Amino acid sequence: MFSSAFKPSGEILAKDPVFFFTPTLENFTKATGVEFFWTYVGNSLLVTVGAVLLALLVALAASFAIARMRFAGRKGLVLGVMMAQMAPWEVMVIAMYMIARDAEMLNSLGLLTAIYFVMVLPFTIWTLRGFIAAVPVTLEEAAQIDGCTRGQAFRKVIFPLLAPGLMSTSLFGFITAWNEFAMVLILNKDKAAQTLPLWLTQFQTAFGNDWGATMAASSLFAVPVLVIFVFLQRKAVGGMTAGAVKG
Repeated sequence: MFSSAFKPSGEILAKDPVFFFTPTLENFTKATGVEFFWTYVGNSLLVTVGAVLLALLVALAASFAIARMRFAGRKGLVLGVMMAQMAPWEVMVIAMYMIARDAEMLNSLGLLTAIYFVMVLPFTIWTLRGFIAAVPVTLEEAAQIDGCTRGQAFRKVIFPLLAPGLMSTSLFGFITAWNEFAMVLILNKDKAAQTLPLWLTQFQTAFGNDWGATMAASSLFAVPVLVIFVFLQRKAVGGMTAGAVKG
């Protein structure tokens, strides 16, 4: 993909592939020159970051309650979270469209953020629950003996130990929301309210797909996720595999 992004169109479609070529930025110029490009970038960042932050806030409280507290309906809640995580959200497109239409919220970035929030929330709750359960209860109890309230014990003792879990869930939540295509395709027909996944579908000509521009656009689309993963990989990989506290 990255190689084709820098190739002239003639060499991309050549019968015999070439491994050494003179790189060109023409494809990137064409990709970023699409109308509303920077609007798509801003919309994607807004809905993705908003959904992930909301999911983290809600999931922290929900996962703490599931891991540490005993209450009526707890098993049903855990089962509901698991079922929501396994559900294919594409089957909800028609229902979501009818709700958005009746509420006059088509082409709304707020509704799209809420939908992405609900999509990433089950995974976030389920993952953070494991990290919170792995933190010894004795650490929390020791903090409470020293005078902390339960909220202060969570904020000062448990929360700092959840960094690997927060990093990994943030990364995978970001990827899920960043790549989502079906919902925005159906709900947001106005170009000013669309996101980057729809931008990737625009590189067609009367003679077929413009593969050079498509590969350049795909490369640009992948860069934010790659950059985030490079900075968070140690925490993210450790968080997904460890899930325990030493010491």
